[in-house]
Amino acid sequence: MLVEFSVGNYRSFNEPVVLSMVAINKLKHEKLDKINMFSAPRSLSLLKSAAIYGANASGKSNLIKAMSFMRHLILKSSKESQAHESIPVERFRLSDIAKKEPAYFQIIFYLDGRRYRYGFEVDEHRVQAEWLYHIPSQRETRLFIREDDEYDISSVFREGQGVQKRTRNNALFLSTVSQWNGELARRILGWFQRFNVISGLHDISYVAFTLERFREDEIFRQRIVDFVRESDVGIENIEIEEQLLSESQLPEEVLSFVKQLVPGEGIDREKFSSYRVKTTHRRFDAEQKVSGWEEFDMQRQESEGTQKIFNLSGPILDTLESGKVLVIDEIEARLHPLLTRTIVSLFDSNVTNPHNAQLVFATHDTNILSERLLRRDQIWFTEKDRYGATDLYSLAEYKVRNDDPYKKDYLAGRYGAIPFIGDLVGLVSEGLDGKSA
Repeated sequence: MLVEFSVGNYRSFNEPVVLSMVAINKLKHEKLDKINMFSAPRSLSLLKSAAIYGANASGKSNLIKAMSFMRHLILKSSKESQAHESIPVERFRLSDIAKKEPAYFQIIFYLDGRRYRYGFEVDEHRVQAEWLYHIPSQRETRLFIREDDEYDISSVFREGQGVQKRTRNNALFLSTVSQWNGELARRILGWFQRFNVISGLHDISYVAFTLERFREDEIFRQRIVDFVRESDVGIENIEIEEQLLSESQLPEEVLSFVKQLVPGEGIDREKFSSYRVKTTHRRFDAEQKVSGWEEFDMQRQESEGTQKIFNLSGPILDTLESGKVLVIDEIEARLHPLLTRTIVSLFDSNVTNPHNAQLVFATHDTNILSERLLRRDQIWFTEKDRYGATDLYSLAEYKVRNDDPYKKDYLAGRYGAIPFIGDLVGLVSEGLDGKSA
């Protein structure tokens, strides 16, 4: 369970900002409190979803990228292939002070009913600081603190003793302890493996997962088929058939993605498994009665929206099934607003989300920005200040009633986080007049 995520001095974020999934108890909402939040250990109430709004280039995607970067560094930094590589962090570039300081990342989460606080500070060359705390109640218990090459390891974290000598300056200590079979470290990395961050624009990051679950799990396969069928795209059934492709036959975008995953200058010249997704539609006769079935190729003959529904079904159903955390950027891309709203409602439900999975998503879809769908503390905004730095804040910070029209007030600029569009009409018409003259 995700409790809180913080980031500072990364991309458009200068000063640290905090995205909290902790429900604010004073924001009572008679209907939504029963379905949009759940109880965590130590009498803490957490939210099942959080929506992030803001103008283009305001920092929504950068917040998602920050989560993805933290996850990637934790899972990959101790790998031998990273030994001589720089840390791919992008610090805030519009401040002379920020250029001299490390980027900052911290996350608070529950693992096996226990709450932990973990974070680190890095630049392009080294890990400057790292820390891990257990939070049994109000008072934290230190497990380890790292300052450059100095380590303070608690006796409670015995699995880390001696591993500091094996930790490279560009690798995380927690990741290295996991590599040396530290039990708690391995379980924490397992939590981050279940903390999935994907883009709603680029399906390639998760289509393979959907295909694998579809192929290997018959029950999960039927759930995907039902999910797509109920999305009202006219599909009655889905099947896949395996094809073998050589490297030269791979689409360029797939080949590029594979090369990023495989160490070295190239990839092995062996055959790759590819899967053709076949969809089945009803065919009708002259009297509009079903006369048979017609087979379509998903990639060539179905719409991009339909393809996204299928590709996205795997991560969504898996997250709900296992009680994981799913983060999606541009969730509404290529989807009808009613379908996007329904996906969010799957998480904010006791029926379809019995394991308290959590969804964090960035969006421009104001149809979700409804007092009937989200609590105020589930709605977040990103906005840049005059110095080009992103601020992150919640609707809960405003004096707003539960029955106020959130969408209308947001578009009217009451909460900020909207674009201030110049005189594009005048600019374009002036250009046209000049051309005609």
